[in-house]
Amino acid sequence: MAEDKQTQTEEKEQASSQVEPNEEENMEAVFDEELLTKEQEASGDQNSIETQLKEANEKIEQLEKKIEDADNRYLRLQADFDNSRRRAKLDFEASQKYRAQNLISDLLPAIDNFERALSMNADNEQAKSLLQGMEMVYRSLVETLQKEGVEPIEAVGKEFDPNIHQAVMTVEDSNFASNMVVEEFQKGYLLKDRVIRPSMVKVSQ
Repeated sequence: MAEDKQTQTEEKEQASSQVEPNEEENMEAVFDEELLTKEQEASGDQNSIETQLKEANEKIEQLEKKIEDADNRYLRLQADFDNSRRRAKLDFEASQKYRAQNLISDLLPAIDNFERALSMNADNEQAKSLLQGMEMVYRSLVETLQKEGVEPIEAVGKEFDPNIHQAVMTVEDSNFASNMVVEEFQKGYLLKDRVIRPSMVKVSQ
């Protein structure tokens, strides 16, 4: 009986010694598998983070480009607005400065007629009285034009200037140097710094 028990004990110990290594190997395999799984998960998480960072950087670059484009458009619009405002201001100033140009241009033929009439010789008192009245009206018109900035262009004895003179005839004249205005056929006028009618002149060759 005692021998049977001893035999059973030995068998159990032998079985135990055979099982324990197998369990240890199984535990190591499970541990290795879990470790591999964790490493794979960590690697996947790292790849996911890198992907997200890459996408975030791309979005940041896109947003920065949009902001840069918006800034450029704003600057162009601001420049266009400033130019438009400057042009409008210049146009307004010019319209104010030369506001009477059309009216003055219409009055110049009347001034010419007054000057031609006043250059006539009066042979009786009635004609003299008429000329005196015309001269008063003429002076009043001239003074009004001067207040608006109208001035006659100097011509005879001056060097010909195509900007203010219009040559309608040339002549050889020993009394004048070459390219000088010899005679004026029609008086020219300036409105401030703008020519509203050039002088019609004869120029020496």
